[in-house]
Amino acid sequence: MALVYKLQSLSSSLSSTHFRKPNSLNPQPICSLHFNSSSNSSPFTEKTSIERYQRDQWLYKNQLDQATLCSVPPDFDSIRQNDIALQLPELRKLLQVLRGKRESEGGCGSGKCGPGNVFLVGTGPGDPELLTLKAYRVIQNADLLLYDRLVSNDVLELVGSGARLLYVGKTAGYHSRTQEEIHELLLSFAEAGANVVRLKGGDPLVFGRGGEEMDFLRQQGIEVNVIPGITAASGIAAVLGIPLTHRGVANSVRFLTGHSRKGGTDPLFVAENAADPDSTLVVYMGLSTLPSLAQKLVHHGLPPNTPAVAVERGTTPQQRMVFAELKDLADEIISAELVSPTLIIIGKVVALSPSWPYSSKEVSCFVEAI
Repeated sequence: MALVYKLQSLSSSLSSTHFRKPNSLNPQPICSLHFNSSSNSSPFTEKTSIERYQRDQWLYKNQLDQATLCSVPPDFDSIRQNDIALQLPELRKLLQVLRGKRESEGGCGSGKCGPGNVFLVGTGPGDPELLTLKAYRVIQNADLLLYDRLVSNDVLELVGSGARLLYVGKTAGYHSRTQEEIHELLLSFAEAGANVVRLKGGDPLVFGRGGEEMDFLRQQGIEVNVIPGITAASGIAAVLGIPLTHRGVANSVRFLTGHSRKGGTDPLFVAENAADPDSTLVVYMGLSTLPSLAQKLVHHGLPPNTPAVAVERGTTPQQRMVFAELKDLADEIISAELVSPTLIIIGKVVALSPSWPYSSKEVSCFVEAI
């Protein structure tokens, strides 16, 4: 297990806590990547942008003054390891502070402190007004929030002033923390008695690896509270006026992931069973695998002229979308230069959207014909 600066579980007292680190790594000043305007206008956290460091500045103290822009993209693994090294001292201090706070508030009985609270919170697809009241309350009362890339900047603005933010997001080619490191962070701060919130875009239990984190913590004796969020399929479909199910048009809906656990461009072996003209397909994280998926769906009987739409950064002011028939969608996405996160909806119900680029008469005939 290639963990760097892995936080060890706090099973007894902080005096026994230690952090493992590679001896060869000497932390260097923050190096922020230079992105084009489309990345800078993103409603989400993009890799190692300086905005993320400013948001999490408590972790870096005086390092922000030394931040530089790299004209040549550096090695992402080196950035990741260096970033964790810079964060380590403040993470240890925060653990001590939270442990002391727990003891001073009388949260310990017979000399032992019970664990804190861990919340897996879904923040919806991006629009902060889609956040639930319960999620808002928990966010306001958190001590530490571990947030993913697809938690929108607008949602992060709602975090309480006394809370600490820690970015643990992943994107193609750059994982700020491995999944195992995220598990250890959650466990360490929970055992310190903190109110820990794990913020995830959409719903934490829909392609968000929330189940893995919940299972790990429960095996360690930590109770986990799950607060659902509006998953991207529901939020984006609503914005576009697409009913995911519709009597006489679609009698079921199916969520697919475009990612394979082992990677690759052709993980969608489920296409044979998913090629149902009376069902709606919603594909998460499917930009790279859509050409293969579309081909497989048509091969297994889905009409090539099935309506489809790809939506980039749905429900945010930066939302962009491409409507097309299934056979043309991959090419239209390339032409429009859509980027992640992009959600794909395939099915006759897409033609019911007011934005479908055909007349209502053509749509009616189309739906009846398929």
